[in-house]
Amino acid sequence: MKLAAKVRGLSEPAFRARFGTEEQCLAVLFTMRWGRGFTCERCGCRKYSRMKSRKQVQCNACKHQTGFTAGTIFHSTKLPLTTWFRAIYELTQAKGGVSSIELARRLGVRQPTAWLIKQKLMSAMEERDAGKSKMSGRVEIDDAYLGGVRSGGKRGRGAAGKTPFVAAVETSLDRQPKRLKL
Repeated sequence: MKLAAKVRGLSEPAFRARFGTEEQCLAVLFTMRWGRGFTCERCGCRKYSRMKSRKQVQCNACKHQTGFTAGTIFHSTKLPLTTWFRAIYELTQAKGGVSSIELARRLGVRQPTAWLIKQKLMSAMEERDAGKSKMSGRVEIDDAYLGGVRSGGKRGRGAAGKTPFVAAVETSLDRQPKRLKL
């Protein structure tokens, strides 16, 4: 999911400002699906009209309608996109993971709904990573903060301007590094 990369490190107020309304979420979805501009999947026409009453666009030539969520994990959902985007935010920001019970509390939905959302999102992330080679053998993982020393500022993890990251290093049996993922 490319959205996860875009929300990494956002504060909650910044997240709400960027993805707080259904229209903002639809705009992001439109950009993710048709980043180079809309192209009708039937006739190839590039002109479209946005349907006011539904989350769809209609080709001006052949009148084929395509939903913003068609072919995505959001397809046929009854939940607002803001809830889905918030779930993505919660799952990507939690260092130790989030249970479906905790996710339900944070999203204001029932636990079975939160469980389904979490499963769909985890499945999408797994599908995205399927083509990437996995680390194997001995893997060492640690979290750290990146940022220079500032005079007169707070030290340590709470210091302003520090960027958190996680590093995983695949090592050989004699502890020599082979591959690094940040």
